[in-house]
Amino acid sequence: MAQLDTREKLAILADAAKYDASCASSGSVKRDSRGGKGIGSTEGMGICHAYAPDGRCISLLKILLTNSCVFDCHYCINRKSSNVRRARFTAAEVVHLTLAFYKRNYIEGLFLSSGIIRSSNYTMEQIVEVARALREDHDFRGYIHLKTIPDADPELVHLAGLYADRVSINVELPTVAGLTRLAPEKSAARIEGAMGGMKAAIVDTKDARKRYKSAPKFAPAGQSTQMIVGADAADDKAVIGKASSLYDLFSLRRVYYSAFSPIPDASAVLPLKRPPLMREHRLYQSDWLMRFYGFAPQEVSEAAGADGMLPLDIDPKLAWALKFREHFPVDVNRAPREALLRVPGLGVKAVNRILTSRRLRRLRLDDIARLTVSIAKVRPFLVTADWRPTALTDRADLSARLRPKTEQLELFAA
Repeated sequence: MAQLDTREKLAILADAAKYDASCASSGSVKRDSRGGKGIGSTEGMGICHAYAPDGRCISLLKILLTNSCVFDCHYCINRKSSNVRRARFTAAEVVHLTLAFYKRNYIEGLFLSSGIIRSSNYTMEQIVEVARALREDHDFRGYIHLKTIPDADPELVHLAGLYADRVSINVELPTVAGLTRLAPEKSAARIEGAMGGMKAAIVDTKDARKRYKSAPKFAPAGQSTQMIVGADAADDKAVIGKASSLYDLFSLRRVYYSAFSPIPDASAVLPLKRPPLMREHRLYQSDWLMRFYGFAPQEVSEAAGADGMLPLDIDPKLAWALKFREHFPVDVNRAPREALLRVPGLGVKAVNRILTSRRLRRLRLDDIARLTVSIAKVRPFLVTADWRPTALTDRADLSARLRPKTEQLELFAA
């Protein structure tokens, strides 16, 4: 391998990291260097890389330790047989880059992943060494997210949790059959076993910290995972079901979805075209319905069509409402919070404001309009003090009336 300078390595390994979507920092603990102690902060502002659920802009140095790999997963651009330019950082180089970028206010944290070099244990040791050096040698207090390796020694994975704010283990694909076909060197059982071990360590540490203030923190921002969508034959119902089981079994903070993207010199077993980007967006919306809107996984799946796929032209919440019109219209002045959260076009903040406002007076349609982006989308499903959608919910063309304009949809998908 030709000798590369740091800038060339950064160009290669930052680009290679773009395929990993799970780099948000929501849930991290607040630390800063005020008082002259330590370097870094989880609360600063810099170049935007991701957004937390509370709207904060998160800037992260997102790189791979190396894009060389001994595995040959069909869907991965960095697989062993891939014809890509390779590069590798040392642990010391990643530490230096992180500190240099932070001191220039470019970033407020690090997201570090890697291909597998030599062995899973060797690679995990290098990843942990980066986090250890930042925390112990430089007293770095910014955000650190480490992508851990399920095949590595559990003790090494445990060390990652002691130094990182968040850890993640990619489940890779929605089904065992898909993983077996496209990544035969990886094991669904080992991946889920590692996720289970991480969950147990997080729970045990939280319990210990309730009793002993001196107990160390362990992955305070929890763990996350990522699924590739569209590389195998799994439909949206399968993806939703898998995500739900992961949340239940491992108490994940997030499941990220990444639309499969065709890669150079692709394997013959991969699809020739990428799935619509809108499919990835709809899966994120379905994820939100389960996490914040009180929908059961089966209810979200009911929004899918006969082919098991969520509609691309309307969001899953609207698709569900159109399929189960007997639940509407909902009276904004009387309905419980659970019913209001099911109204298409009403978000969590809008529902909370409705509940607060209706204690003082009866709400009219104009009041709801001030709380929503599109009153036209909400109106067919609501009853207010001055509005009742007589027969509107039953209209056969209601779906077409509420569907976004094709031009806008295509622009968004692009």
